[in-house]
Amino acid sequence: MAYTVLARKYRSQTFDEVVGQDPIAKTLKNAIKTGRVAHAYLFTGTRGVGKTTMARILAKALNCLSFEQPTTEPCCKCDSCIAINTGEDIDVIEIDGATNNGVEQVRELRQNAIYRPARSRFKIYIIDEVHMLTVPAFNALLKILEEPPGHVKFIFATTEPNKVIPTIQSRCQRFDFGNISTKLIAEQLKSILDQEKAEYDENLPLPLAKMANGSMRDALSLLDRLISTGAQPLNVELVEEFLGEPNSEKIYNLIERIGDNDAAGTLAATDDLTKTGLSEVQIVNALVDRMRDLMVIKSTGTENEFLILTADQQKRATALAKKFDTAALIYNITTLERLRWQVKNSDTPRPLLEAALLRFALAEHFMNIDQLLSQSQNSSSSSIKKKQVVSPKDNLHTQVQTNASKETQSENQQQIDDEPQVTSNGQREVSGLKDLQYITDHWQDILATLGTQLGPGTVGLLSSAEPTRLENGLLTLEFGASAKIQKQMCQSNGRAEQIASALSDYPGLPSKIQLEFALTEQPVAKAGAKRPRTNSQRRSEIINNPAVKTVLTGLDATITAIEEE
Repeated sequence: MAYTVLARKYRSQTFDEVVGQDPIAKTLKNAIKTGRVAHAYLFTGTRGVGKTTMARILAKALNCLSFEQPTTEPCCKCDSCIAINTGEDIDVIEIDGATNNGVEQVRELRQNAIYRPARSRFKIYIIDEVHMLTVPAFNALLKILEEPPGHVKFIFATTEPNKVIPTIQSRCQRFDFGNISTKLIAEQLKSILDQEKAEYDENLPLPLAKMANGSMRDALSLLDRLISTGAQPLNVELVEEFLGEPNSEKIYNLIERIGDNDAAGTLAATDDLTKTGLSEVQIVNALVDRMRDLMVIKSTGTENEFLILTADQQKRATALAKKFDTAALIYNITTLERLRWQVKNSDTPRPLLEAALLRFALAEHFMNIDQLLSQSQNSSSSSIKKKQVVSPKDNLHTQVQTNASKETQSENQQQIDDEPQVTSNGQREVSGLKDLQYITDHWQDILATLGTQLGPGTVGLLSSAEPTRLENGLLTLEFGASAKIQKQMCQSNGRAEQIASALSDYPGLPSKIQLEFALTEQPVAKAGAKRPRTNSQRRSEIINNPAVKTVLTGLDATITAIEEE
């Protein structure tokens, strides 16, 4: 007797046996119960998710000879059910749309559809890959779909619904079949392995289900290949050896080398993977998958439904997650995604892959500007710490890659020659510093003098402001319309109070001082009065931004990318 592959042997026979498509099965069952079965259905979804299987089950439910009317539980034993299962029923005609896609075939279908079924209640046409029909063939279907005979039902299946013309779709009830979850596929594989009385490792179904990418048929085909190896018991090592799945431990070893900033180890781990026969694209896909797991662990912990890992993999991934911060993982994943297409279309994919991985291993991780400026105030004797997490509230993101880790040199601060004098009202005063005009004229000198207290980062931000009023102990600093970021940063993280305290210590200013920051709105230009800025002009403004200059100076960094939000 000929061997029957698992995908056919364990094809679902009833609505209740269909895996992962419960809403669709429930809707069709209710339609049969209430007598509201449509004359045409369109089943869409990726390969192997149950479209044709559901079509056959619906046909059996409508034509089962064991019941006097359509039923939600076909017997699967009568002549009609058995013939439908094998695709040989004379009243249920299955047509391949890829090979019968011409207008002549559709016209023949229309001519035959007018005749009543030979033994069943309905004549049912199941057209697979219906999107392959030509436009004239689709148009030939329109009339019979709009006014079909009462004994005819149409079930169309397609993986590309966008190629089915709208006039056809509007005449059908459409059901979208989603990908089957990895958990459900793993449970089904375990059940089939038990029925086949195969010896297997408990960790086997999960990685096999992940390889199927939501397709039950693909999962059963992979299991068929694995059983054909003849190895006993079936385990994860066989999946990696015979099905081309990357070795999990070697992938984790590569990620560990990246997390340890080990350049030589990163190259060695990459070479170890390529020696197993993996292509560069497969390595990129495996890294994206594993780093995604680390990102989930960093964000939500290990107790969640987002992780599809065995117990050993979960333990390994949890340990590796401690070597990364969330921002670095997000950056790595997005970079690898862009790298995937470059590697796939490159004549030299390996150098591209190795360059990207070395960049991950050698690059300083992300640091938001507020943290950098805060640390730069105390960086005279220590280098800036790596791997800080980016705060989600930041509106400005700057990607920098440090050229080297250097200790920030402390700046020589200008000393004031004038000694403060205490006046009769208790306020300090110095000769020549008595009005707003003097403050305005010497503003940059004042900031340079207060650099020790404020730090170079805050001084850089305040250099974009101008003193505009000094009334009753209130100093107003006004930022231009293009200095919105500087204004926001001066108001965050208690920096405003720090500025007020530092300025109040300056000779000649009131001891108790409050700061008010005003943002000048840019006047609205008339239509056509001003040309938009070019990309080069906008880039120049960003590079010359005082905050950006502070980042570049503090880290001895270079700009690798500019993203505007």
